[in-house]
Amino acid sequence: MKFDPNHLAALAAVLRLGSFEAAAHNLSVTPSAVSQRIKALEERVGTALIKRALPCRGTDAGLRLAKHAEDIALLEGLVSKELMLDGDVSSSPHLRTAINADSLATWFIPAMAATPDLLFDLVIDDQDHSADWLKRGEVSAAVTAHDKPSPGCDAYPLGAMRYIATASPAYMARNFAQGPTRETLAQAPCLTFNAKDALQQRWLEQNFGKGLSPPAHFLPSTQGFADAACAGLGWGMNPVGLVAPALASGDLVPLLPDAALDIALTWQVSRVMAPALVPLTKAVLSSARDHLIQPPS
Repeated sequence: MKFDPNHLAALAAVLRLGSFEAAAHNLSVTPSAVSQRIKALEERVGTALIKRALPCRGTDAGLRLAKHAEDIALLEGLVSKELMLDGDVSSSPHLRTAINADSLATWFIPAMAATPDLLFDLVIDDQDHSADWLKRGEVSAAVTAHDKPSPGCDAYPLGAMRYIATASPAYMARNFAQGPTRETLAQAPCLTFNAKDALQQRWLEQNFGKGLSPPAHFLPSTQGFADAACAGLGWGMNPVGLVAPALASGDLVPLLPDAALDIALTWQVSRVMAPALVPLTKAVLSSARDHLIQPPS
């Protein structure tokens, strides 16, 4: 089945920008023209593609087609560059990528800055779950905690992100005056990013065994997570790259000495899109070498 490129572009714009009006402005057409293109595409595939709300959201079929449209734009951009055709910055292709919040906050932005020809559409998800977006065909690349390539993908080891269980000195004096124990850890509040965040539980099992389930604050913000630890709200697993200044100043202290938790990360790229993403892959690997823990050579 062939699709009209203008119809696909309209779908991708609506789902990326959230409304028919914004998509119309982006495409330099009227909202009515966007609506007609979406209707024609839905008639073509025989199913609804957009959940009309504020913001507009895609159905499963709509999301898959929108990614197909962005993949085409990315590949066309590669051909134009190889043929040294004149480019238009306004038509820079979008790349949808799944990444964990801690990587975005600590090392991924330099890789983005090194690839100015791309416009990024980042999906934030836990490193243990970001590969699911690849498996569903909803992103073209992902930072994951899985070293085994997802179907149809290439995988590149990045190194490990080092986490330290940290808290403020006041929190430590209040809850762990004699040091953390199973008994005190069962009662003292911890910090959790969201329901998918298993880092605190991993650290507890690694150092104190299974069966602990402390009370938790849920804070879905990397910076807010670190700020909450500094404020004495709870203890949590913070990436060393983010909290090194707070550790150096004494605003944060480790719960235990020499008890870091290293999480190995992998860059996975759709094999079909890999040639177009070579510059980004190089930038990602370079930034990872500069910021993540690398295995001994």
